[in-house]
Amino acid sequence: MTGDGPAILPDVSGDEPTVDDSGRPVPVGEPGEVVVRGYHVMQGYFEEPDETAAAIDADGWLHTGDIGVLNDRGYVRITDRKKDMFIVGGFNAYPAEIENLLLGDEHLAQAAVVGVPDDRLGEVGYAYVVPRPGVAVDPDQVVAWARDHMANYKVPRHVEVVDALPLNASGKVLKYELRARAAGRGA
Repeated sequence: MTGDGPAILPDVSGDEPTVDDSGRPVPVGEPGEVVVRGYHVMQGYFEEPDETAAAIDADGWLHTGDIGVLNDRGYVRITDRKKDMFIVGGFNAYPAEIENLLLGDEHLAQAAVVGVPDDRLGEVGYAYVVPRPGVAVDPDQVVAWARDHMANYKVPRHVEVVDALPLNASGKVLKYELRARAAGRGA
C-alpha cells in the first residue's frame, strides 16, 4: 500500500480533492485520483509544455497519479497509484486493495498484483504470492480462496508462487518487473 495513515491535503478552493477520470469529484468513501491546486503547487515542468499539460488541467488542478479515498472528516487515505489500476470487464480494479484482500489468506506472507491483457475482459489480475515460512501454496487454492472472499472481477485469474517479490532500495515492489515477467509467460 502506498500510505497507511491519513493525510490532509490542502484544499484552497473548497472542491473535493479526489476525482474520477472525467475530473468530477467522487463521493466520500469512494476511490478517486488525488488532485491539488493552490499557491504551493508547481506552475509546470521546466520547458516541458506537453508534460505540464498532461499533469495540470485547464482549471489548474495538478493530477498526482495517486488514488485516494476521502473520509467524512476531510482526510484522504492514499491507497494506490493510478497507473497500477487495471480495468476488468468495465470495473476498476485497484491492485493494493486486491493485495490486502489476498493477505487475508493465512497461508500468504506477501502478495503483489498487476493487470495483464485478457481477450474477453480486457485485463485481469495476475498475482505473485509469497507463502508464509514452511507453508506450501497451490495457485489454484489461492484462486479458490479469492473467489470466496472478493468480488469476481477482483479475483486474480493467474497466480504465481514466488520465493520473494522484486523490491527497490526502499523496499517498494517493482511492479514493472512483475508486468514484464507476466508478459513473458504469455499471460
